[in-house]
Amino acid sequence: MAKVKDLFRDYLAKHGLKVTRQREIILEGFMSSPSHLSAEELYLRLRKDHPNIGYATVYRTMKLLADSGIASERHFGDRQTRYEPNTSEDHHYHLICNSCGRIIEFEDAKIETLLQQTAADHQFTLSHQRLELYGLCPSCQGG
Repeated sequence: MAKVKDLFRDYLAKHGLKVTRQREIILEGFMSSPSHLSAEELYLRLRKDHPNIGYATVYRTMKLLADSGIASERHFGDRQTRYEPNTSEDHHYHLICNSCGRIIEFEDAKIETLLQQTAADHQFTLSHQRLELYGLCPSCQGG
């Protein structure tokens, strides 16, 4: 977490922005979150312990985290921007339930190999990738 805080502080300083306690609280709350949160969901989670943090501050800070490369903005078909930490070089993929919106992350070496091979077959150099599969989770299937 200290490395991420340093990256964020460096980004803010480089762009002439202040390191505020509110921004640090938002960063900590985001990085400790177990799921893909929207700015509103993070705000609702944080305001319990930090009622002085407003929604606009959370929204703007999440944009800063995305711009700095600490977070990735994701769009899973529910018309909300969701955020996830950029914590490793490992690629992971998403299963998204069309009914309840549940997001399940998974890793699969076979998919990774297939994507790399497909790119190589087409003499294409990958910069990044995204795989999202939509359907029904076990709960919404009635099982």
